[in-house]
Amino acid sequence: MAEIINLRTVRKAKARAGAAATADQNRALHGRTLAQKAADQAEAERRQRTLDGARREE
Repeated sequence: MAEIINLRTVRKAKARAGAAATADQNRALHGRTLAQKAADQAEAERRQRTLDGARREE
């Protein structure tokens, strides 16, 4: 005999799993701390200053 399942419950569980996967991806992309963002910003500024300092004047 086949097991009787509620299709609505299965559909909702599948939607929850998809939402959880999307949330995990978003956390990985955007879930950085304020200190990490500040460190990246400082590194970008340092690189820009180094590049501007090595630029030749015309």
